[in-house]
Amino acid sequence: MMSKRTTFLAGALALLSTAALAAETVEVFSTSGCGCCIGWMKHLEEAGFEVSNDNLAMADLHAKKTGAGLKPGQTSCHTAFVGGYVVEGHVPAAEVKRLLAEMPDAIGLAVPDMPVGSPGMGESDEPYEVLLVGRDGNSTVYARYPR
Repeated sequence: MMSKRTTFLAGALALLSTAALAAETVEVFSTSGCGCCIGWMKHLEEAGFEVSNDNLAMADLHAKKTGAGLKPGQTSCHTAFVGGYVVEGHVPAAEVKRLLAEMPDAIGLAVPDMPVGSPGMGESDEPYEVLLVGRDGNSTVYARYPR
């Protein structure tokens, strides 16, 4: 049986861990003036993330994607890095937080293309998937939206 002090300390640690995850800085690379990228960054900020943005020429952005290990069919309009992972496209902030909490052996998450209804892409009930991209480049479904 846990003492009141142990229970309090465990709860405080859990809160601090959650706050630390939310305060993580997400480094976003995109092309200049992309409205949906701006919308996604705002979504992350509203979820408690710090966000930095570097606008790149398309060739340089493509090099970031391939350098991170992403394959054709796994890419979108922007590429981000957080906690040692790549986050490609319009990944919901909840899944980024889950990734950082679970720390799977993977290169990161991807929402390929630009599905309507994903964060930054407007409202819709169109289904889309968040993929977990493994170190071998293969992907598995990490989450499905809408829930």
